[in-house]
Formats: sequence, structure tokens, C-alpha cells
Amino acid sequence: MNKALRQLFNAVIVLFVILGLSSSIIMVIRAGSLNSDPRNLRALYHEYAAPRGAILTSDGAVMAQSDPINDSFQYQRHYHKGAIYSPITGYYSITSPADRGIEASRDRLLSGQSDSLWMDRLKSLFTGTQNKGASIETSINPKMQEAAYAMLGNLSGSVVAIEPSTGRILTMVSTPSYNPEDLTAHDSGDASQAYQKLASRSDNPMLNRATSQLYPPGSTFKVVVAAAALESGQYHPDSQLPAGASYTLPGTNYNLTNSTSAANGSNGKISLENALAYSSNTAFSQLGVALGDKTLAAQARKFGYGSTITLDGTNSTGRPMKAVASKFPEDQSQDRLALASIGQGDTLSTPLQAAMTAAAVANGGKLMQPTLVDRVRSSDLSVISETTPSVYSQAFSSDTAKALTTMMEAVTTKSYPNLAIPGMQVAAKSGTAQIGAGNTANDGWMIGFAPADKPKVAVAVVVHGISSYGIDAAGPIMKRVMQEAAK
Repeated sequence: MNKALRQLFNAVIVLFVILGLSSSIIMVIRAGSLNSDPRNLRALYHEYAAPRGAILTSDGAVMAQSDPINDSFQYQRHYHKGAIYSPITGYYSITSPADRGIEASRDRLLSGQSDSLWMDRLKSLFTGTQNKGASIETSINPKMQEAAYAMLGNLSGSVVAIEPSTGRILTMVSTPSYNPEDLTAHDSGDASQAYQKLASRSDNPMLNRATSQLYPPGSTFKVVVAAAALESGQYHPDSQLPAGASYTLPGTNYNLTNSTSAANGSNGKISLENALAYSSNTAFSQLGVALGDKTLAAQARKFGYGSTITLDGTNSTGRPMKAVASKFPEDQSQDRLALASIGQGDTLSTPLQAAMTAAAVANGGKLMQPTLVDRVRSSDLSVISETTPSVYSQAFSSDTAKALTTMMEAVTTKSYPNLAIPGMQVAAKSGTAQIGAGNTANDGWMIGFAPADKPKVAVAVVVHGISSYGIDAAGPIMKRVMQEAAK
């Protein structure tokens, strides 16, 4: 072989090596990023060409499903009563990947690409049939969900209901809401325009307020403070606390007052039970200072404060659905601690966290891990996975739970008999947190559980930016949800 041929041969070999390396990089190393690139229409066509699995309520009603359509994508995603269920489902769009709700947390199962569906994919390969995604059966009770959504109406807020003994989320409503159906257009321009329109709204309808919005919890936080007091062994429901008509915050000239004269107590004293029943600010602010921020923070952590809470999914199934961490800061000055002890100041909570607080009391002090999915089924209806209840924490003793239950029942019998449900005792706590510049508006809260003797449901309601009290705005919503749960 002469020199020229040898050089040509070497050049050809080098080119083949370069070609092989570049092909390997594209097919192996960059395959994932290329498939997920929104400009890759082939990946989109491939993904939409298979029917995505359905998302169902606890009774089998469809919240989301893919239906055949006569276009290049072959299937169209539809959302039944989309605005009501959007905090649970999230959305699925050709212009933006699923980033919230079950569409995101169970994406690989819904799309049929999960490792747990390898047998289904193998069958499809050999039989020539379509690969179908798994269906997701949630714990959502549609009657409770729809009742809560209707009661909130045009108000801004959230409702969360939990089955205390299991942690199953029965209701998760957020308003204002949006219809995921608006984002499912197969024309990328229309889909992008719909997303931008929703994303630019000042009222943020795509935000799941149940899990991603922090509110000052107001007097509902007094349940946490009462739990810390009872757990300390230094207090019981009949313990007499300093109260009075006003309390000057330590180191300040600010006088904290009560909203009712009953909360003042008698001769400057009030029992712990009555302090909760009548929501005494002066008693609980002084109690919080006496207990100290470290004691209160430790108790709050047992309820879930300070931690993000995973509701559904893992990294292997998609993008896990998580709730932001509620906050009770340590190392506060005593005046800030006094405010934090009545759910103002630096105390912040998600509606989910508030529901978990009520659920812990209802379940004898044992707080269960909140979950949103009951089971996953393959296209042949065989069960791929089923959620097993697990304990999140032992928030406090059963004796403390019994005492708190009695005290929360007193809220209904002594302060708010309008919360009573015939044939069912209700344990509750209201809250009204002042917000805005100059405290010109309120966040109205209600938490509770029923029946108090054999709890089936724990509920939290928040209504944002109102001029009334929590009992007026949130109380009827909680009661209605409880009534639906009892049916």
C-alpha cells in the first residue's frame, strides 16, 4: 500500500470513529435530553400516540382522561369539572411539561414509561397493540370536593379534608382555580397563549393554595400551644392561666386584647379549656411566653412544621407533589413569641398543615402521613401498587389527645353552637388572623373533626382577605364538608 492510499485509509477510519462516537452520543448520552426537548415534535407525537392513563376519584369518577382525536397527536387530554379538581390533577400540555399535580407526580406511570410497566410494553411490542398508561385511583371524595368548591365560590382560599386514621386526603380545593382543559390545545400557539394568560393573572389561579401558600393561622395555632402545655405535664384543662382584658407585649407598649369579654376570664384568670373555647389571646400569648419558643417549636415540628411534606410520587414516578414547610421560628424575642403563640407574627401555615393538626388530635395523637393516591392499575386493571397508611409522627400522647378533644368540643358547645351537626358532636377551633398594611383585612380559619368520639374526617378551611371572622366565613364551609363526609 503506497503512502497516499495509507493516508486515505487512515482518514476513512478516523471518520468512521467520529461518526460512531457522535451517533453513540446522540442515541445514548443525549437521548433523554433530546426526547424531552420541547422542539422535538417526533417525541411529542410518540408520547401522544399512546393513550395516557386516567386519573380517578375514590368512587371511580374520571377527573382526567385521554380520548381519541382525528389529528396527528391521535389523543386529546380532557379534564372533567377541571377547575374543581385542578389542584389534584395538574395539567398536561404539548408546550409545557407536567410540573404539578398527579400529572407530574405519576407522569411515568400515566405515560406507560415506568419500569413497573415493562411487561405491558413487552406485550405491546410482540402483539402490535398500543402501549397504554396506568390509571391512578385517588382518595378524593367527589361529593366533598365539589361541595367545598361550591361553598368557597368566588372567595380566595382553600379546603383540605383528611381521613385521620389513614392520612388519606379526601378533599383538596384551591380558589381561584383554573381549568386544565384550557391548556390542552394541540395548536402550540393556542396552548402557549392560554398558559401565558393564566400565568399573568394577578390572582394566581394556578397556585395550589392548599400546599403552596402560607397563611398566618390565627387562633387555630392555639391547638398546638395547648398540646405543648398539656405535654409538659405542668398544665391540664382546668389549670388557671393569667388572662384579663389586655396584655402588654414584653418590652413594648402594645396592648393585646380579646375579641369577646368571655375570653378575659374572671379576676384575671381563665381555665385552659375556656381559654381555647373562647379563644383568649391574652391567656395564650402569656402561656406561649411561659412555655418558651423551644418547647413550642419542638411541639410544632411534631405536627409537621418546619418540613416539606410529600403527598405523592417519587423521583422514579415523576415529579413528587410536595407541600411547602409551615413555619414557627425559634429564637424569637418575647413580644414576637407572644404574637406567634396566637398564630400571628412569624407563624405561618399551609391549609394542609392545619388539617394535619386537627387530624393528629382526632387520631389519638398519632399523625398519619398524608397521601393522595390509593392505588395504581395497569391497563388490564391489575394492581401495580397500593398505598399503605404510615405514621408521620407521634405528635403527643393519647391522654393529651383526649383532653384536646374535650377542649375542642367546648369550642362548639360554649362558643359556636351553630357548628353543631344533629346526631354528631363536632370538635373545632376557629381563627382570625389580621393581615395587610394596617391590619385592614383578615384570613378566616376553621379547623376541626367529626364525629368527635369516632372521627371520620378532619377539616381545615381558610378564606383569604375578608372583613369578617373565621367562624363566619370558614365555619359554614367546614360544617358542610363534614356533613358530606357523614353521608
